Amino acid sequence: MNPTDRDDEPIVTPVPSPLPTATVDPEVIAEAHDAPVPDLPKVNARYIWFMVLAQFGVFMAFITPLAISLSIRLNELAPGREEVLGYITGAGALFVMLTAPFMGVWSDRTRTAIGRRRPFMIGGMVVGVISLVVMALAPNVFVLGLGWVLAQWGWGTVLGNLQNSTADRLPEEQRGKVAGLTGFATQVAPVFGVILTVGFTGDALLLFLIPGAVGVVLVTLFVTLVHEDDSRGLPKDALTVGGLLRKYVYDPRRYPDFSWNWLGRFLFYFGLTLNTTFTAFFFANRLGVDVTEVAGIIATLGGVGVLAVTAGALGGGFLSDRFRRRKVFVVAGGALMAAGMVTMALSSDLPLLIAGSLIVSTGIGMFSAVDQALLLDVLPEKATDAGRFMGITGFATSIPQSAGPLVASAILLVGVTGGDKNYSLLFIVAAALVLAGGLVILRIRSVR
Repeated sequence: MNPTDRDDEPIVTPVPSPLPTATVDPEVIAEAHDAPVPDLPKVNARYIWFMVLAQFGVFMAFITPLAISLSIRLNELAPGREEVLGYITGAGALFVMLTAPFMGVWSDRTRTAIGRRRPFMIGGMVVGVISLVVMALAPNVFVLGLGWVLAQWGWGTVLGNLQNSTADRLPEEQRGKVAGLTGFATQVAPVFGVILTVGFTGDALLLFLIPGAVGVVLVTLFVTLVHEDDSRGLPKDALTVGGLLRKYVYDPRRYPDFSWNWLGRFLFYFGLTLNTTFTAFFFANRLGVDVTEVAGIIATLGGVGVLAVTAGALGGGFLSDRFRRRKVFVVAGGALMAAGMVTMALSSDLPLLIAGSLIVSTGIGMFSAVDQALLLDVLPEKATDAGRFMGITGFATSIPQSAGPLVASAILLVGVTGGDKNYSLLFIVAAALVLAGGLVILRIRSVR
């Protein structure tokens, strides 16, 4: 990585031939002949660091509400009904699940002077800021849920196109490093978001808009300072409604390694969703305090967890590039996270909660960073349909985010009476899922 490299050097984009894609796709040819696909040129330091900052900003704006702000607002609007949080987050994830592939195809086919990805980053930011205001001023639970749907769509569109950009630009030798850095950034961003807003729990507008302002500034830096080629000269075939719908699916037999990665990611994020949806209420339950008092505890614990996330994301990402191994780090990440979840499930005091949370943080950092690099290694049709397949990959996170909270709400009620919730069972089920997610990755053959 040479910081003096020019970011405005043109990227050569292969022009597809008029023959069917299945016949000429370079990755299919390479797989058939066991030959490597020609790699992309290295990106420079400016691209990497502004990418890291932009993803940090998105997660600061987008995940801070999930970490604490939504719980506080829900407690104000519907006291004692924490299970409603699962319905709200599930509705948002369902909406994204249905729209993500369409947004990816639309991005792939966009032709503007500022490229394919940047218009969606700008539009997504606008929708994202509106969503934060809606949630902050929501007069009832329905409007609060509507705001979260908008947040999922807006900030999710920004994040999706940042990730599309990495698929467009990153060569194999830099994927682990960049995934490690962005993985670290996205994991610590909500922690900083909670720390930043801990003094504003009584002011709903500031509680949502302060993290949102950070997101707007950092994404704007990427949009304005990182060059993307003019896309108006790229070819674009006509697309019918039927053709669009067909782009929501693909033949798993054609891309088996992509499919195994999809399944592993699905299982992992299902477990992660079960683990994180009710974090604020779980801590309040185990520590015997009101949910409004949890913000400071989570902020403190999250601050300590920064070191664990750093070790997992940066260590796993950089080492996976150095040793040219992805799968062992993905499996280790899933195993660590499962161990931490079990520890938290069995905890009854703050020291065990801290220990379990730190182990979970290490596992999340390692899995999410290295699996992102692994995804770019196995992503099909990068030159023409990266956005489409990244959108399909989004199903692996949006389905768990949609169904997970509903499942979690049901698990909390298993075998309990009165007002108690079965958090122990919830965390043990989550641990089994994330462990399975890591083990499934071992079925991938084209990446070590």
